[in-house]
Amino acid sequence: MRLVAWQPDDLLRRLDDVVTVYGEAMGYRPELLQTRRGYIGSHVRRPGFRAVATLTPEGRLAGFGYGYTSTAGQWWHDQVRSALAEPDRQHWLPSCFEVVELHVRPAAQGHGIGARQLRALLAMSDARTVLLSTPEADEQASRAWRLYRRFGFTDVLRNFWFPGDERAFAILGRELPLPEHARTGEPS
Repeated sequence: MRLVAWQPDDLLRRLDDVVTVYGEAMGYRPELLQTRRGYIGSHVRRPGFRAVATLTPEGRLAGFGYGYTSTAGQWWHDQVRSALAEPDRQHWLPSCFEVVELHVRPAAQGHGIGARQLRALLAMSDARTVLLSTPEADEQASRAWRLYRRFGFTDVLRNFWFPGDERAFAILGRELPLPEHARTGEPS
C-alpha cells in the first residue's frame, strides 16, 4: 500500500472511488451517497485543504482522508460552535484544522492505514488544534475510537446530533502539532 498526498484535482478525479469508500466505511444507504458526493466535491476549494489517499499496488483506493481550516460560515463549524461554551470556543476554534473525512475500506481495515492517513493529515496542518466528529455507538466506529484515542484526541462534545443524520456523534479534539514520536509513527 502506498500513501500519497492529494491535491484538490486528484480527489476530484477519483471522486467516484472516494464516495464508494466513504459509503462502505460509514454504512450509508446508496441514495444518501449522491448528496454526499456534492459536498465532498465542494470541500476541495476550502482554505487549508489537505488530502491523502492510500492506494493498492494496482492503484485501487483503499482509503482516504481530508480536512481543511475550520472557519465561521462552514456548516460543520457553525453546528459545533453553537453547542460549545464560550471558553471551549476560544480554545478549539480560532486556529483549527477540521478532519472532515478519514475512511478505510472495511476489507482493508486493521492494517494501520487509518493511522498513517491521520498522521499525515495532522502533519500537513499548521493549525493549533484539530477537531473531528465520529459516530457514538456505531460498531464500525470501535476501530476509529481506538485510533483517535491513540492519537490523544479527547472529548469536546458527546452525544451531539447533526441535523439530517440518524446517529449521535462525538466531537473529539487535540492540540497540534503531534509530539515527535506520533509524527514519525514510533511508539511513545
